[in-house]
Amino acid sequence: MSDPHPLAPKTPGWLDWCPDPSVPAFRLPPGAVDAHCHVFGPQADFPFAPERKYTPCDAGRQQLFALRDRLGFARNVVVQATCHGADNSAMVDAVRASGGRARGVATVRPDVTERELRELDAAGVRGVRFNFVRRLVDASPRDDLAVIAKKIAPLGWHIVLYFESADLPDLEDFFAALPAPLVIDHMGRPDVTRPVDGPEFRRFLRFVEANDVWVKVTCPERLSVGGPWAVDGERHAYTDVVPFARRVVEEFPDRVLWGTDWPHPNLTGHMPDDGLLVDHIPLFAVTADQQRRLLVDNPMRLYWPGETP
Repeated sequence: MSDPHPLAPKTPGWLDWCPDPSVPAFRLPPGAVDAHCHVFGPQADFPFAPERKYTPCDAGRQQLFALRDRLGFARNVVVQATCHGADNSAMVDAVRASGGRARGVATVRPDVTERELRELDAAGVRGVRFNFVRRLVDASPRDDLAVIAKKIAPLGWHIVLYFESADLPDLEDFFAALPAPLVIDHMGRPDVTRPVDGPEFRRFLRFVEANDVWVKVTCPERLSVGGPWAVDGERHAYTDVVPFARRVVEEFPDRVLWGTDWPHPNLTGHMPDDGLLVDHIPLFAVTADQQRRLLVDNPMRLYWPGETP
């Protein structure tokens, strides 16, 4: 008898996550938080959304927690993946299974009820994500997002924003009007072939300065043109991203976060070694104080307020 719910095959050319990442040479400060990661399925337990733009490999909570321990993190923030749409079951399952060592960021629709939001809050969700990247979502209707923002504001949640840098001029007034703290993914995806002092990145920095905004200095593997290669025999990677990340850390030391982005959805050029990503951190957060704020103090204040690492 055929399976009534056969598993969908992966998107052609999909790159699976690195199964044996290196142990980082950089020792994370005690209590460090991986503040941006995902889970995919497993598909047999948590089917992917019919409207998804991609079908990934399985990457469940067991693998995520194993990576956490291998790299030396104490906690995770699990961000809802677009392949699951607004069904937050896989993310919530991971957060609940963490024993208090994870928080979640959900995707919800405008018709979400107060009861549903409070259930997510009780499970450990602390924010919602708005995705404006056109290749990943069909549309992000601003009226619908404004409704969601008003509904989550009483919970003290924040809003995670994912967009392309070129779209910020069209979006910044809408963002500034949202009634919740904002967290921007991947530094707003700057074009690292342009000057760090150029008008596009300056505009991003001034938007962050003028509003209640946090920034994830994440995903050099997505932003880099130079790639993950060694420099002069040293185990350095993505050096073209460093000036942008360093500028953000220097200007906003109390509003920066970092995460692996495991299991790295929709990469096409290469799959990063997560240990090498950790070793990238001291290239832009160069002092122990900057590293502690980035990896411990800031994510604890945003996701576990009042708790000690």
